[in-house]
Amino acid sequence: MAIGGEAKAAGYYQYPASYGGGGGGYGAGDDERRWWPWLVPTVLVACIAVFAAEMFVNDCPRHGSALGGGAGCVATGFLRRFAFQPIRENPLLGPSSATLEKMGALNWAKVVHEHQGWRLISCIWLHAGLVHLVVNMLSLLFIGIRLEQQFGFVRIGAIYLISGFGGSVLSALFLRTNYISVGASGALFGLLGSMLSELIMNWTIYSNKAAAIITLLFIIAINLAIGILPHADNFAHIGGFASGFLLGFVLLARPQFGWMERNELPQTNQPPKYKLYQYVLWVAALILLVVGFAIILVMLFKGKNGNDSCHWCQYLNCVPTSRWKCNT
Repeated sequence: MAIGGEAKAAGYYQYPASYGGGGGGYGAGDDERRWWPWLVPTVLVACIAVFAAEMFVNDCPRHGSALGGGAGCVATGFLRRFAFQPIRENPLLGPSSATLEKMGALNWAKVVHEHQGWRLISCIWLHAGLVHLVVNMLSLLFIGIRLEQQFGFVRIGAIYLISGFGGSVLSALFLRTNYISVGASGALFGLLGSMLSELIMNWTIYSNKAAAIITLLFIIAINLAIGILPHADNFAHIGGFASGFLLGFVLLARPQFGWMERNELPQTNQPPKYKLYQYVLWVAALILLVVGFAIILVMLFKGKNGNDSCHWCQYLNCVPTSRWKCNT
């Protein structure tokens, strides 16, 4: 899950209209091309439709609960076939684990030993329950709409899908046997990561840098902290965030001048240009992204489990306390 989304509004400087907004929406200005955000709402509708399909296939009144003992489905009289599993089985108001696995949940054994790599993508569109779905979709609206308006559906769509895949890959590497993982959180963290790298990449066009970066880092820290609670897959969060962070350097650069105040901008029709540090960051991020994906994918499909070589990494995903355990 992820929260927030307005952080990049703080201190953002806009170019005068004479500097144009060509180049597919890279330019910044009052007349900058503002993309109509259709992709994010489409993803939202798709996730809702997939969740409805999950509940249709689940059919709790017919298949019952794994708990047995007469545990009743939730809201059977109102939802009928779409009724939720008992709260004790799924507190998020959703289907059973068996239904999620059947529909494409991430499962390390099936990905590695049964060659079902498609689960690395399908799990992004599944949600464990109504609560999970609502939180993620609200986060998607807050974060995604603004980014799509500024950068267009192609770049934001690429960041969303590749970050979701990156989160799934890292999650699968550390996913314990017989556990499953679902949700769009990795893709959402990718959007957060891209916001941070976009701020760094386009540093000179922000007039209030401190406020922008502190606000964004605060939102990211809260989201990662939530990930250490039980039943949250923080490896998907971390993998998605890292992928989105690197992709932001590659896809979200803006041509710019080095001036930060409106009255310091030269009166010329010469378009802004990319700066040297942007080229350096672009190349470095692309190399790290490709190499990182290659290493993790090779480890995954060779049957490696990250927990075997990194015993302390489990605490990045869940920190046990007197109030909860991490093996439930």
